[in-house]
Amino acid sequence: MTLIDYGALALFAVLWIGYSWLTSGEPVLSRQSLNQAMAERRRQWIYNSLSRDLKMIDTQIMAGLQNGTAFFASTSIFAIGGCFALLGQTDRVDAVFRDLAFVEYSGRAAFEMKVVGLTALFGYSFFKFGWSYRLFNYCTILFGALPMMHDTHADRAAAERAADQVIRMNIIAARHFNAGLRTIFLSIGYLGWFIGSYMFMASTLFVIFVLIRRQFFSEARRAIMDHLQP
Repeated sequence: MTLIDYGALALFAVLWIGYSWLTSGEPVLSRQSLNQAMAERRRQWIYNSLSRDLKMIDTQIMAGLQNGTAFFASTSIFAIGGCFALLGQTDRVDAVFRDLAFVEYSGRAAFEMKVVGLTALFGYSFFKFGWSYRLFNYCTILFGALPMMHDTHADRAAAERAADQVIRMNIIAARHFNAGLRTIFLSIGYLGWFIGSYMFMASTLFVIFVLIRRQFFSEARRAIMDHLQP
């Protein structure tokens, strides 16, 4: 581990925290991210469900959200297993890396530390996906407690309070899901560290650039934004 390695790791952490703040907090310069815009669409969806008694479509959406979260949680577990398998093959990897001219090989101890860091990333994503799955489960239960149409008409304020509970739970679950997915994306940049510290910084910057473009300047964002919104 050299000073540039620590600098690259610090850059990775700063970019991760900064990107999370840009996409999860208040809109920056009055420009919503894709995640923030989708939070508003979640609110519209739940409020719309108050106008119908038959909510099979809504429950299918809930199930789809849970299934997607479960898929990524399982993927994180497999990735963690792959990292442990890689640790078990350190001697073989050590022999391969020594012969690669383009790899900035720092020794066996540094390699093992990098693998442990990658394992920690996947472990973090698993906990985020696991908690998100549980929150979507809670959201489904809260959704089932929404009043029927005649009860909604009788007490609209109470119905909207119940809907707000579902909305908040759904948004929180989505926030944890996005955090887990963000970690998976950034792990691609982290892989550059196995080649060298400069490659680590370059790959991290590239991943952040792609993610920012998707959140603020992509066709997906334009597809869901009203024409009057920035």
